Amino acid sequence: MTATAPQGDRHAPLRVAVLGCGVVGTEVVRLLTTQAEDLAARVGAPLQLVGVAVRDTTVERDPVVDPALLTADAAELVTRADVVVEVLGGIEPARSLILRAIEHGAAVVTANKALLAQDGPTLYAAADAAGVDLYFEAAVAGAIPIVRPVRESLVGDKIRRVLGIVNGTTNYVLDKMATEGLDLEQAVKEAQALGYAEADPTADVEGYDAAAKAAILASLAFHTRVSLDDVDREGITALTADDVAWAARTGHVLKLLAIAERGQAEDGTPGVQVRVHPALVPASHPLAGVRGAFNAVFVEAEAAGELMFYGRGAGGAPTASAVLGDVVSVARHRVLGGRGPVESSYADLPVLPAEAARTRYQMRLDVVDRPGVLAQVAAVLAEHGVSIEAVRQTPVGDDPLENSLAAGDVARLVITTHAATERALRGTVESIEGLDVVRRVLSVLRVEGA
Repeated sequence: MTATAPQGDRHAPLRVAVLGCGVVGTEVVRLLTTQAEDLAARVGAPLQLVGVAVRDTTVERDPVVDPALLTADAAELVTRADVVVEVLGGIEPARSLILRAIEHGAAVVTANKALLAQDGPTLYAAADAAGVDLYFEAAVAGAIPIVRPVRESLVGDKIRRVLGIVNGTTNYVLDKMATEGLDLEQAVKEAQALGYAEADPTADVEGYDAAAKAAILASLAFHTRVSLDDVDREGITALTADDVAWAARTGHVLKLLAIAERGQAEDGTPGVQVRVHPALVPASHPLAGVRGAFNAVFVEAEAAGELMFYGRGAGGAPTASAVLGDVVSVARHRVLGGRGPVESSYADLPVLPAEAARTRYQMRLDVVDRPGVLAQVAAVLAEHGVSIEAVRQTPVGDDPLENSLAAGDVARLVITTHAATERALRGTVESIEGLDVVRRVLSVLRVEGA
């Protein structure tokens, strides 16, 4: 089948199939139904909803979903659609259904970040071969328009770095820990009660969700195929209330960040480095003010400079808004002719290992409170090529955050370093832990956005 409507009937209705009828799928159906007239005017042809694929057609659903449209035969449904909206999530059957839809000439709009991060190139190649569109704005940061700006608006520029809060659940949790003093478990339970976190929050708190989005953004920004397996990932489960409180005391806010940037291997070979981890963000940075379940993506480009995209990163209505934007775009292409952008992986840059990442660090450690200790610690950092930017020392007995050690013989050191590689930092921490004068290393956190 061709990607455009027949030349003799430009205004024939375009058949739309929706795969999945959860929170997002229901909102997509609502918008297609309640805004049908406006959408038709924007597209240049009516959008006719021809079916909604679900696992169980007998489940009671929102009244906006016409029961007559429900079907359990998703494989058949995609063969009679011009545009297929996939909001099932997961890898299978989503992948097979998308490929089947493309094979039958349908344009596809998906919000499936996990599938794109794991097997995006297969989908891109299939769409390219069939001459149809594959759009996925809703796969990253919900309603925030970030895929299109990176994929299209900045395609004439050279992006250096993408730094973002792309998981609303973890941002809500860390915000509650900072503003209300909750511990991690309490904050997660509150997020679950409000519907921000699933009953099993693993994908959020362990960073898997953010890592999938980081892989997609890196692939777009650097014209290089980056998969989920290429992303160095660390979640927030090891963070404590003390970590969050100390962040504030040193003028920072703790955030789970997705970072994709250009870098160099040790031999000078250019490449890209992609990672997800908790980081201290200076309170003066725009990302520090992103509160609650909101998302924000900060882009640094050579010509455009610094740009930030901010808004709701999750939820049925915000995500459906992004989906419908893509539906209008692909539908207009079918009515008027033409296609949207295809995969751009011409740069084919190597993905650098985590050890190559360079950033600043803040270490908190308890040491014996006597002269010369700081000099010993500083000597270890120097041996590993890590230079000190600032040091703060507080007797543990004077620290209201500390209640686990006897006062009087232990001091708290907070050391902020200049930029160093992950490899150098890891070696430094191992050596510091071996010093007799060091009682314990409390935390090692990266500092980003300074």
